[in-house]
Amino acid sequence: MTEVPTAPGGRHPHHVRRGEIVDYQTYEDNRGEIRSGAMAIKAPRRIHLGVHLTFLFENHDTMHYQIQEIMRAEKIVREASIAEELDTYNGLLGGVGQLGCALLIEIDDEDERRKMLTAWLGLQEHLYALDHEGNRSYAGFDPSQVGTDRLSAVQYLTFDLSTPPVALGCDFPGMVLETNLDKAQCRALADDLAATRG
Repeated sequence: MTEVPTAPGGRHPHHVRRGEIVDYQTYEDNRGEIRSGAMAIKAPRRIHLGVHLTFLFENHDTMHYQIQEIMRAEKIVREASIAEELDTYNGLLGGVGQLGCALLIEIDDEDERRKMLTAWLGLQEHLYALDHEGNRSYAGFDPSQVGTDRLSAVQYLTFDLSTPPVALGCDFPGMVLETNLDKAQCRALADDLAATRG
């Protein structure tokens, strides 16, 4: 992963803490209500760029939900395994002043997908968030996700931002795209960015 800035004392204000995690059986008791709440939080954080690119921005609440879901699915109870999940998922959030997201490259046809993931090798270096003054912040990414012959269909990205984004874009040759965020999306990402700073 890219280097993650920390708050004073090494603390990440928006990361999920061990004390917030309940055992999977307790979680099951309230899963329906928690799931519907998580889907509502996720909705404005799902942003489409063109036909094939979808950004899924994460925050404390969406990651809390995902950690509980993985614990339920895999029936995780060992403390070492819980700590490992926390480290993995918190790492995807980034640190202070960063927004983390998953980028999904969505192409239904398998042959077409394979062809395009080869043609789009290097795409991750051309993705940016735009602030209200027109400044571009290019995505940080984990080089280990990037193959030598084709792109992974799922990329984990971080955007290092001083002010909230108002648009997302791509300046990859032959695929120049930009989309303005709507009010709900702007508000959601502004709230998430503020939360990284505590």
